[in-house]
Amino acid sequence: MFEIHTQEIEWGGRPLTLETGRIARQADGAILAKYGDTSVLATVVADREPRQGIDFFPLMVDYREKTYAAGKIPGGFFKREARPAEKETLTSRLIDRPIRPLFVDGFKNETQVLIAVLSHDMENDPDIVAMVAASAALTISGIPFMGPIGGARVGYIDGEYMLNPPIDQMEDSKLDLIVAGTGDAVLMVESEAEELPEDVMLGAVMFGHEQMQPVIDCIIKLAEKAAKPAWDFQKPDNSEMEDKVRKAAEKDLQAAYQIPEKMARQDKVSEAKAKVVADTVPEDDDGKIAGQVSGAFKTVEKGVVRGSILETSMRIDGRDLSTVRPIVCEAGILPRTHGSALFTRGETQSIVVTTLGTGEDEQFVDALEGTYKETFLLHYNFPPYSVGETGRVGFTGRREIGHGKLAWRALHSVLPDRESFPYTIRVVSEITESNGSSSMATVCGASLSMMDAGVPLKRPVAGIAMGLIKEGEKFAVLSDILGDEDHLGDMDFKVAGTDQGLTSLQMDIKITGITEEIMKVALEQAKGGRMHILGEMSKALDTARDDLGEHAPRIEMITIPTDKIRDVIGTGGSVIRALVEETGAKIDINDDGQVKVASNSAESINAALTKIRMITSDPEEGMIYEGTVVKTVDFGAFVNFFGPKDGLVHISQLAPQRVNQTTDVVKEGDKVWVKLMGFDDRGKVRLSMKVVDQDTGKEITEDAKEAS
Repeated sequence: MFEIHTQEIEWGGRPLTLETGRIARQADGAILAKYGDTSVLATVVADREPRQGIDFFPLMVDYREKTYAAGKIPGGFFKREARPAEKETLTSRLIDRPIRPLFVDGFKNETQVLIAVLSHDMENDPDIVAMVAASAALTISGIPFMGPIGGARVGYIDGEYMLNPPIDQMEDSKLDLIVAGTGDAVLMVESEAEELPEDVMLGAVMFGHEQMQPVIDCIIKLAEKAAKPAWDFQKPDNSEMEDKVRKAAEKDLQAAYQIPEKMARQDKVSEAKAKVVADTVPEDDDGKIAGQVSGAFKTVEKGVVRGSILETSMRIDGRDLSTVRPIVCEAGILPRTHGSALFTRGETQSIVVTTLGTGEDEQFVDALEGTYKETFLLHYNFPPYSVGETGRVGFTGRREIGHGKLAWRALHSVLPDRESFPYTIRVVSEITESNGSSSMATVCGASLSMMDAGVPLKRPVAGIAMGLIKEGEKFAVLSDILGDEDHLGDMDFKVAGTDQGLTSLQMDIKITGITEEIMKVALEQAKGGRMHILGEMSKALDTARDDLGEHAPRIEMITIPTDKIRDVIGTGGSVIRALVEETGAKIDINDDGQVKVASNSAESINAALTKIRMITSDPEEGMIYEGTVVKTVDFGAFVNFFGPKDGLVHISQLAPQRVNQTTDVVKEGDKVWVKLMGFDDRGKVRLSMKVVDQDTGKEITEDAKEAS
């Protein structure tokens, strides 16, 4: 028999239950977490031996949403879950970021954290439940993990913070913030906001950190009952190798980090490392010595860079702590695109292109909560040439998805509503150079690019990346960090917003957490940097252009009665296909009767709208219409004059003079002008040609009759 352990608390008005011992018993750690009726299984397994020859921790976090969790069968031919959707990738990163810094320094054993959503109650988002389950599984596994962590979602509704709002209430929230941390400090923040002030954002972070403490206590109590014996892991003593590398390379590294230009600096750093490797690593090494040298070199490198910044308050490229690198902004750089911009900040550069589309271009997203349409798409590409390297191309990695979503969140709240701007918007950021914070360059470039395309943003958005160097109680917050400062520092703190407030906040910590004081300093310093960047952006473009780009589609909207929708679509779509073919316009009809007509040609749009109005409206007595003769008979001609509507022009109404035979005046296919005279007893239309001038389409007056 096996022993089952459970721990339950009331959290945010719902029960949270953690269970272990019943499922996945051969994993190092396994937790079934339930929050409401949302259930998530998290498992942890680590290799018993470290991987040789590496200077990083080989951790993989993989979060998957099983469609059966929502009572659904996957779409497509194979009916099986395939590659991860965007949300699955983003949630995997969301969990990876706070747990990674808590593994004991020097642990190089391959570790897998696999998480599966087993049931979804459509009320509680599984991402927070998954984070809690992963933390609990690691805590009871015996693996050298300095947790547990907790996580929480914070909403901001009617001026009040709310813990883990149900999915339907998030529509009313001005904030969607996820925070993770330990009992003492915050480790990770991810958020989207509607231009909230810094103090409200900081308050949300601290509120979430406070509210996650019962979860951390719950995990600890479960571990006291169910934790496996701790691994006998001793951090390898690499101090002797570090001393050796320091003597051999410290002066070369100090000289290298006096070079402001990235590529030249990296060349000198590589030369220093190659020299140490050549003098230290034997030719027959199996990777063990090489791994020790690489790790020692990284430690010495960090010491050189961090020590210099803390002692002198001067950066690698000669800046002080708060100065932003030189910025150059250009809008409208590409001739045929709908909108474009080039944003350059120091050695980071992005070409951002905006394309406007119609309803046909909306992205269908098949989520556990149901299928929905996305009308704002932002895609981020990071080709290897941007950092002077060769590498794999044509593959969208987790990093690209994560950076693109961060920029999406930063811009989403300033977009115009669909009623006033009914376009599908796709923004693509091509990173052409990178030396720190290409995601924030994407935010700035995307604002300029969309305004160049004529997208009426509420306000421009700028972003800045902040860094941290912390040794003991001493710390330095860095504005607009370089790639090396990110790599060798303790924090990556990205802040985006308008001149009115913050729209996005993302924070990753590489140490065991930071305090409220440090976050407050970072937010205040970031505000100054953001305002400076907005000022530089305004030199290129400070508001949306008055007109759409020359090559962008135009969209006009009308609303028709819902009972007329079938008339516009026709049997099997025959009518709408004919309209599209005849006018050249794209036509999209919603279930509520909203019709969008799009084309690059105003003439095409007007022709389509006229025909749609004719189909969905009733002809008015006394009005003159242009029509086509569709059939001739002995007693007159049938004319198609109002969409699908036909009417009879009696032979006596064909011309002012007597007509002996219908075909003496008209034949099938002729274009004619007719006046709607009225309706007969059976509701049939009565038309007249003889009262309308067939050349001008104007009614023949009594004066004109007398003159003739």
